[in-house]
Amino acid sequence: MQTGSNNFLQKRVGIIGGSSPEPRHLRIAEELGKLIAQNGYILVNGGLKGVMEASAKGAKSKGGVVIGILPGKSAQDANPYTDVAIPTGLGYLRNALVVLNADVLVAVDGEYGTLSEIAYAQVYGKKVFGIETWDIRGVIPVDSPQAAIRNIEEYFKDRP
Repeated sequence: MQTGSNNFLQKRVGIIGGSSPEPRHLRIAEELGKLIAQNGYILVNGGLKGVMEASAKGAKSKGGVVIGILPGKSAQDANPYTDVAIPTGLGYLRNALVVLNADVLVAVDGEYGTLSEIAYAQVYGKKVFGIETWDIRGVIPVDSPQAAIRNIEEYFKDRP
């Protein structure tokens, strides 16, 4: 992982997904978090439970950095694996901020909040890879966390 004064230049990967997923989706999200950290990326998510907490837990287990953009007004609402909690007081409108603060995103499972993040990603021209999530235009399906990371690495190859 990069350290020092250039941390703000690190690539940021957003993980979006359900707050009440099935156990297999929690495992997928945790593995994604681990792979994000191992590859030196910063993890950005919504800072709460479910896929967000599982991905943050995975990233922290590998020494990663986690930014949580919260819907409420208190940083205390963040899950315990979040390094930088950003309360917005915006409710679901904060989903646009999650998207804007990620270079690329991976959707895992999810319901309508995740769908709104996918829509914002399309509006803002962000690439979205998906694991067992919405089967819609703009989401590139992948079958595993490892496949997602391979696609992310390929995506970043030509970007400074």
